[in-house]
Amino acid sequence: MLEVVCLSFALVLGLIARGFGLPPLIGFLGAGFLINSLGDIVALPPSTPEVLHYIAHLGVLLLLFSVGLKLKLKSLVQPEVIGGGLAHFVVTVSVFAMGLHWLAGVDWANSLILAIALAFSSTVLAAKSLEERRELRSFHGRVAIGILVIQDLIALGVLVFSIGQVPSPWALLLLGLPLLRPVLHRLIDACGHDELLMMMGLVLALVIGGAGFTALGLSSEVGALVLGALISQHPRAQEIGKSLWALKELFLVGFFLEIGMSGLPDWHSFGFALAFVALLPLKAALFFFLLLLFRLRARNAFEAAVNLSSYSEFGLIVAAALVPDALVGLAMAVALSFLVVSPLQRKAHSLFGGIEPWLTRFETHDWHPDEQPASLGDAQVLVIGMGRTGTATYDRLREDAIAVIGIDADPSRVESHTAQGRHIVYADGEDISFWNALTLDGIKAVVLTLPDAQSKIFATRQLRSHGFTGAIVAHSLYQDEAHSIHLAGADQTYLTMHEAGLGLAEHVRQDENIRRQAT
Repeated sequence: MLEVVCLSFALVLGLIARGFGLPPLIGFLGAGFLINSLGDIVALPPSTPEVLHYIAHLGVLLLLFSVGLKLKLKSLVQPEVIGGGLAHFVVTVSVFAMGLHWLAGVDWANSLILAIALAFSSTVLAAKSLEERRELRSFHGRVAIGILVIQDLIALGVLVFSIGQVPSPWALLLLGLPLLRPVLHRLIDACGHDELLMMMGLVLALVIGGAGFTALGLSSEVGALVLGALISQHPRAQEIGKSLWALKELFLVGFFLEIGMSGLPDWHSFGFALAFVALLPLKAALFFFLLLLFRLRARNAFEAAVNLSSYSEFGLIVAAALVPDALVGLAMAVALSFLVVSPLQRKAHSLFGGIEPWLTRFETHDWHPDEQPASLGDAQVLVIGMGRTGTATYDRLREDAIAVIGIDADPSRVESHTAQGRHIVYADGEDISFWNALTLDGIKAVVLTLPDAQSKIFATRQLRSHGFTGAIVAHSLYQDEAHSIHLAGADQTYLTMHEAGLGLAEHVRQDENIRRQAT
């Protein structure tokens, strides 16, 4: 009965949310509240909260493991990550704690705990949003995820300090985890490409990272993240992430349902939630200006701030352990912040484009090293997005002695290509400031190999709006997406799988043995 009710409500409310242009997760939250409000009408078994919590926990672990697969540990020790994250936490806790005490009459101890819970940003929402838009490795994505990891570590410290949980002395053995990397790599190689690879990912995320860290008195969430980062350099790391994608998405439905089913709000808790949702712009503005102080350009500071402006599921964990009476109001604040922030995350690029002239006035003149604008030199062809498709395109054009340059928003990928002798520069094709500063006089053609359709549509519109009259060529997986890219201004849009089939057929046609047998 549990799966019938939860899956049915989640599907219907998810479809309604999508029909209004909202992400399905908003519908899942609504499904949780609706199921909870129906009470006895929906006859759920008594074990529902425990089962749903278990499923939700698995979803969070798999999500954090997938984030770890794309995480560069050196990105956590950057000044903008540590400084920005800690400064925002201190300021937010101070302001919220004083407000709760002086304006709401909450005692100092509970005010401090609630302020700490509200200072965190949602790892699940931000990571899921960045992953859907293929921006986990972009500059603003790396900054946002780094700050979220810092916040999660603070949350774990608060819990350990407050409830007196002390890590086991055996936890020191985790310092030797990097020594296990060669063993783990060999095991991954032995799994091949089928279901064993998925099982390996589950064991790493849930068994070694989750249960293993818990047995040592540490957080299972951090364990999943660490294990993902530990194998992130393996060639099949992204393949493991893809094999776990469907399971992760299914379990995360349980996470959003659990938030909605955490309790029925009364007027007091609803007022509490609305008051703090009204403060979301201030939370985002503080992130924006702090990141500007660390030399980020307005665009990346804005993108990171939007992704960090919600309230956190970790806040619910802290509240459940320390101030359970405030859990329903806090759950409402988290849910409403998701409702407000999620559409803004999806529209962040266009939102920044509308207010760019105003925001750029606050930039410092000394930009972050990762923020330097790209120069296209004397290139004739620009390839935007240097994944597998972009790399193959670049290499083929270079074979014909065509002056070509590539850009990519992943610094590690840029570094790898540069080491292999390719002319690749760091830039983000979805950065409105990049397009405004770019000179396209020498460029005759642009090839768009960005990972998703919206990115290609945005880049195409920017090219045409900045007066580019040369050829724009893109690829797509689906016919409807190809049509949208073409309407945005692309000259040619190729269906990737269709072109792969034509390429295979051409190899068959050119095979001498097959031609002899055919004749």
